[in-house]
Amino acid sequence: MMLIGLTGNIASGKSSVAKLFAARGATVIDADVLARRAVEPGTSALRSIVARWGTGVLSPDGSLDRAALRHVVFDRPDELEALNAIVHPEVGRLRDVEIAAAAARGDRVVVCDIPLLFERRLAESFARIILVDAPRPIRLERLMRDRALSHEEAVQMIAAQMPAELKRARADFVIENAGTREQLAERVGEVWEEIARDPSAQETALA
Repeated sequence: MMLIGLTGNIASGKSSVAKLFAARGATVIDADVLARRAVEPGTSALRSIVARWGTGVLSPDGSLDRAALRHVVFDRPDELEALNAIVHPEVGRLRDVEIAAAAARGDRVVVCDIPLLFERRLAESFARIILVDAPRPIRLERLMRDRALSHEEAVQMIAAQMPAELKRARADFVIENAGTREQLAERVGEVWEEIARDPSAQETALA
């Protein structure tokens, strides 16, 4: 089984790329989906979040109010790191379960979509790393358009992440997402074919 890490800064279009890989037969494991599962009502992670930040971060139905929590931790590095310390270990555990299930099924290519792959020092777990990137002005525009953020909020979200330039230097493949959907699909196809031709990429660090 080939284990691939897919990453990219906010509004780069990483989710679109993940869908294109899935359409080509890859099994996609999405960290955002796992993060939502990790804090579902009744989980130890949600209990830990409430113990630290109170019931004000809950919705009336008892689920996590993500907007309220984001307001509490955003632009407060210590609080954000405390949240990461609660959620990320559980996300990692859920990812390991999904990878093991994929291996048991005999899946050929597994793409793990992880926004903070480099920040959480997970690069060594994958045979190949794919970075999705787009120029900062385009990502800024997408954030304001798609998430209804103000210019200031969008700038803050972009500034809070590791610069894409540092990630580009460590990625095996870079998928530029500044053009049309057709151009993006073509580039994904190129990367897919190149990986399939590379016998060394068949080895992966599952241990």
